[in-house]
Amino acid sequence: MSPVLPLLLALGLGLAGWLVARARAWSFKRAAPDGRLAALPSYHAWYAALWIAVPLLAFFVVWDFVCSQLIVAHVLASPEAQSLPASGLLRDTILNEAYGLATGDVQRAMNDQSNALAVPFREAISRYNLFGILIGLAIAAAGATWAFLRLKPDFAARTKVERLVLLALLLASMVAILTTLGIFLTLVFETVRFFGMVSPIDFLFGTQWNPDPMSNATNPDGDRYGAIPLFWGTLFIGAIIAMIVAIPLGLMSAIYLTQYANPKVRSWVKPALEILAGVPTVVYGYFAALTIAPFIRDLATSLGASNPSSESALAAGLVMGVMIIPFVSSMADDSIAAVPQAMRDGSLAMGATTNETISRVLVPAALPGIVGGVMLAISRAIGETMIVVMAASTAANLSANPLDSMTTVTVQIVSLLTGEGSFDHPATLAAFALGFVLFLVTLALNFIALRVVKRFREAYE
Repeated sequence: MSPVLPLLLALGLGLAGWLVARARAWSFKRAAPDGRLAALPSYHAWYAALWIAVPLLAFFVVWDFVCSQLIVAHVLASPEAQSLPASGLLRDTILNEAYGLATGDVQRAMNDQSNALAVPFREAISRYNLFGILIGLAIAAAGATWAFLRLKPDFAARTKVERLVLLALLLASMVAILTTLGIFLTLVFETVRFFGMVSPIDFLFGTQWNPDPMSNATNPDGDRYGAIPLFWGTLFIGAIIAMIVAIPLGLMSAIYLTQYANPKVRSWVKPALEILAGVPTVVYGYFAALTIAPFIRDLATSLGASNPSSESALAAGLVMGVMIIPFVSSMADDSIAAVPQAMRDGSLAMGATTNETISRVLVPAALPGIVGGVMLAISRAIGETMIVVMAASTAANLSANPLDSMTTVTVQIVSLLTGEGSFDHPATLAAFALGFVLFLVTLALNFIALRVVKRFREAYE
């Protein structure tokens, strides 16, 4: 069944219930001696509409899953399905092709059995779609009956509607929590599987990263899974080079825009600066690979460096720093602008210069927001992939030379999961272990940021 039909059915019946319930509430108001109701007619209308539409939509969500199982069971019980293979890829292919023929998604079948099975598929789809609509209408009628029986002049419809809205908001907020929990549990489960094959000591403290998807999965060589070069590359590119570029430029931009720029200049410069956040990362990657990296290589050669690489950590870090300037600048801009004007005026009245006021009053008072922006920028930088792939290569090197090629954790995660390796092989499971470590590092950065923000907020409130 197309998802549009249940949605339109729920909206149509809900609208009808809304109109009828509102008219009924107005009749209550006209019949009441003092003309007063316990709730406005609109709340009576929303109460009835929600009792009709919400159970109907919930039923169709469940029915969509149940219906597909019933259709397949009906087709498998038909005489045309008796000649199907017992199991395997061919059986699934025939069933999927026959289903596509029945729904019109497939115009021509590659297998003769699919044409024969298309007829029972059409019958089953029509039958169970009709069953679903009839059951849905019955559920909507039951919800409408329940709602209209409770509509009375003294019925507190507002309280009931607000509780339903509160429940909806609670469920919406739980989505983020449950999603994070699901990601965490998935990472933990797969990481435990990986550490059952490779020692955590070899993984966390090894200095050679060279996983082999074709090696023996039951007895892998732990020396090939040392992740220190990946952790160092992530730290060096995303948290050192990029931050050396982003923090000074972002902070100075925010100070200029809030303290020195006139409104006309600010109205042009601030949107132009924030455009950097909307540029696709692949564009930054092309810019780094085709412009910055060759320039750094030629400059290093002219300065006497021997055989500098055309793919370097410095090129990736510089472009990544430019990319995250808006994260630092916007947060610092908002934080400095939010400092009370009385603090700035008081500092100037005491004889401090503008520069002293900015460095000793405004920036310390706005430090919680500035730190939050920096931590957001670091999290964005260590999760970047495209720029590193195009400008810093995929080589896992443990080096302090910014002119060497390096890679990061996220690049290796993509490389390991986009191949054709089995998910039972340690070379693939290593991606989940890397993701788990990156998750913990990001979580630790957030905790540190919260502690810093809390400390300085208390000092300046």
